[in-house]
This record gives sequence, structure tokens and C-alpha cells, in this order.
Amino acid sequence: MTREAAEAFRDLCNQQGLAVTHQRQVIYEVMQSMHGHPSPEDVFIQVKERVPAISLATVYKNINIFLASGILREVSPHHGSLRIETNSDPHHHLVCSHCRSIQDISESELPDFNGCTQTKRVLPGGFLAQRFAIDVLGLCSACQQSAGSAVSQGMSSMS
Repeated sequence: MTREAAEAFRDLCNQQGLAVTHQRQVIYEVMQSMHGHPSPEDVFIQVKERVPAISLATVYKNINIFLASGILREVSPHHGSLRIETNSDPHHHLVCSHCRSIQDISESELPDFNGCTQTKRVLPGGFLAQRFAIDVLGLCSACQQSAGSAVSQGMSSMS
């Protein structure tokens, strides 16, 4: 971690009222270097290379602290297990209902959802939206190819 990144992490923790510890800093740094939507187990494997004495429970505990404080966000509960959002740019997710893979999709790539936009914050019933997170559930291209004719047959029977 560069000196600037370490300072930024310290500032982030101070803003959230969190103690800055070596383990916490390594966990955060590893997560920031990971692409996709890692699970705590994925994070643990990489953190253990740098902090051999760390436990999976410590990684989970610190990830949950980061989530509770708003430093990190959890990906959709549709995945079936805890997944962490490492992309801080506004985006949504394509979630494969078969293999559980998650892909990011930018807002500009989504079709119009009848006025459900980032600028429309107050929704019906006075619900105040804090963040929009659209999960598109379906089959990724790899699962479509591996399923092959089964997917095609299922589609044709729906028409």
C-alpha cells in the first residue's frame, strides 16, 4: 500500500470511528486489489499470504465492520453467500441463477425502467431511496452454452 493509500485508509477509519489496525489495513488493501465480487473466503486466502496467523473469523469480523460502517457494500443477497462490492462506481449486477456468477453492468447499459432513475429519490409511498441496486437474474453466456439445447428447449416451450 502506498503512503497516500495508507493515509486515505486511516482517514476513512477515523471518519467512521474505527481503530486502525494492521490486520484491518491488510484486509482492506487486499479487497481493494481484488476484482469482481469476492467472498470472505476469497479475501481470507489472499490475506493469509500476508498475515499467516490471521483467522477466517477475523476476516469475517472485519468485513462485517466495514459493511456496517459503510466503508464497503454487500452485493445482492441473490448470490446465496456474502459477496463484497469492490467497484465504487455506480453500476448494477447481472446474477447467473445457475452458477451464481456476478457481472457488473453500467447504468447506461440497462434498459429504461419507467422513470426509476438515480435522480428520482422519493418513490411511491414516500420511500426515500438511498441507492439504486438493480439485479438482473438470468443465465450467463457460459451456462447458456453448457446447457445448450436444454436452455433452447426451455425457451421454445415458453412461447
